[in-house]
Amino acid sequence: MKNGCGTDIKIGLATGHQWIAAEEEGQDGIAFTANMPTEEIFTAPHNKKINGTVVNALPLVNNGNVIDKFKITFTDGKVTDYSAEVGYDALKNLLSSDEGVLSLGEIALIGKNSPIAESGILFFNTLFDENASCHLAFGASYPTTVKDGNSLTEEQRASLGMNSSLQHVDFMVGTKDIDIDGIGYDGKVTALFRDGEWVI
Repeated sequence: MKNGCGTDIKIGLATGHQWIAAEEEGQDGIAFTANMPTEEIFTAPHNKKINGTVVNALPLVNNGNVIDKFKITFTDGKVTDYSAEVGYDALKNLLSSDEGVLSLGEIALIGKNSPIAESGILFFNTLFDENASCHLAFGASYPTTVKDGNSLTEEQRASLGMNSSLQHVDFMVGTKDIDIDGIGYDGKVTALFRDGEWVI
């Protein structure tokens, strides 16, 4: 994942990960949609295979605080450096809330031409704003993002690289010029995004 604003990061995915979208199936077998509107497909990063730097594309509102113009550096899955021109103390408080929040629990892909993005409105509400941009999340992974994740213990999920935290805080990193490649287990590189939009 790379753009002209300073984002340059490589994110490994959890063992057995699966990409999911709006509709999920509950443990009772009933289909439901957790967030509406929604534009994303998402999965779980491997919490020890995240290396590089991300710069936010849109402001983050967390507990009523605006955090903006921030940069986060990850080394072997953990935050090792961060800065913010707006809301530094709020970011610091977030990143000190527990150990798990220092890694990522979600990577979500959304093209730059989503309806929320094209509206040009910043809602200052992450459940809306996340639909305007590819995003990552500090903190917990969702069990459903790995095969049979709901039937696994926390220790089993951890062995797959899934992250555990009391937090799950999405922040937007997708810009109009972002490029994203997927790297297969065989090393084959496949272009997924060019200039902020799907090419596959």
